[in-house]
Amino acid sequence: MRPARQLEALRRRRVPAWWSDAKVGVFVHWTPASVAGWAPVDSQIGDLLAAGRPDALAETPYTEWYENSLRFPNSSVSRHHREAWGATPYADFAGAFEAGLESWDPDDWARRFRATGARYVVMVAKHHDGYCLWPSNVANPGRPGWHTRRDVVGELREAVLAEGMRFGVYYSGGLDWTFDARPIGNLGDLLAAIPRGAYPAYADAQVRELVDRYRPAVLWNDIAWPAQRGPLWRLMADYYAAVPDGVLNDRWMPWSPAMGAARFGPVRRLADAANARLTRSQKGLIPPKPPHFDVRTPEYVVFDDVQADPWECVRGMDQSFGFNANSDPGHFLSPTALVDMVADIVAKGGNLLLNVGPRGEDASIPEEQATLLESLGTWSTGPGTSVFGSRPWVRPSARDDQGRELRFWARDNHLWASVLATVVAGAEVTVPGVSPSPTTEVADHSGASLRWEAVPEGIRVTTRSLADRPVLELRDVVAVTARRAPPPRPPR
Repeated sequence: MRPARQLEALRRRRVPAWWSDAKVGVFVHWTPASVAGWAPVDSQIGDLLAAGRPDALAETPYTEWYENSLRFPNSSVSRHHREAWGATPYADFAGAFEAGLESWDPDDWARRFRATGARYVVMVAKHHDGYCLWPSNVANPGRPGWHTRRDVVGELREAVLAEGMRFGVYYSGGLDWTFDARPIGNLGDLLAAIPRGAYPAYADAQVRELVDRYRPAVLWNDIAWPAQRGPLWRLMADYYAAVPDGVLNDRWMPWSPAMGAARFGPVRRLADAANARLTRSQKGLIPPKPPHFDVRTPEYVVFDDVQADPWECVRGMDQSFGFNANSDPGHFLSPTALVDMVADIVAKGGNLLLNVGPRGEDASIPEEQATLLESLGTWSTGPGTSVFGSRPWVRPSARDDQGRELRFWARDNHLWASVLATVVAGAEVTVPGVSPSPTTEVADHSGASLRWEAVPEGIRVTTRSLADRPVLELRDVVAVTARRAPPPRPPR
């Protein structure tokens, strides 16, 4: 089949309902870089790229980019590494990472993830350093044996499925530093570093191996794809054949000679400048749309409104995906910021793929992250239960007459309104834009009826509080239902 016909066939697919219903997923970034677990915390990724400097990524807050940051001798990571690790090469972290697996309990992880309300888990199987978290049979010609002896991907998959969630895998198709180790300072360098030669066949073989072994419900590629269109469309078609309700993200831009042109200095500089302008206009990192994808994946940024395309926000709980010992409490989301983010994303029709970055030396989930997972679970099993299986309402947001932000979604013939503020018992919240009728009913998230009255703006609700959870200050949600009046009885 010609590539154009293959692409046309791919585009006839629709995102499966399970993904649209899920709303919350867990991402796991866990690499040898998690042993060092250090990155600067002075800038967020979007701000760095928007600045347009040719060496912006030398100061990335992402710890999983540690090996790349080491290639810049004066970077914060290089200075830290010399003080903490001396001349230890990055490859030596793999030994400590492997030793840390002795204390890993995948069942405990899966239980924690399920308790958040998450419906799916995406595991990083291979990041940019090329280290594989499964014993791959595809030999790496540049660094033989660069993988775990233990089948980390397979064990987590079994634990996740046992908890009733779906399991997906992330694969870095666009970068592999065992094939091309040039320093990456910005977009131009990144495009130039997409490996050629033997790498496209290697990546294709590894992804096929992951699909054959694990049947991932989500196949999440990063950066780009190193092969051209025809081979990529065949890979996608074979994935859908193996996993009919599978989901592909939007980072599958096929390699083209235009990417290869970034190996020339003037082209790299043009790419950096264009990327800076685009990042500023988008207010963050939003990948370009490739010819085929199922879901968009904005990174550390949320769309302003409901989108025509399915989408998920991907981000860590602090400024990094991988574990960062340099983060202090102020760098993490607060519990209320986290649940407000879920409400905002769901109101705009998206999912949140929230990252967990375990420690490398002992496979533990750091306390700050564990606490946030628990907070999310408290909300998603209480006030936020209605987000699962919901769809956007006629508009995603509004302000009440007190200036409090509200977010809306629809499920089970109810309008659900989340107040992005701590509301005490007896407080009044106006839900604007709702036209009540004689059959309108208003309840809290548990189904308990609430007093309400019609006002010119909409309806004014007298709320209840979450008095049993005052420490977390998690947000309440109210349901507005306009029940149909029963049909008139026929005359006798």
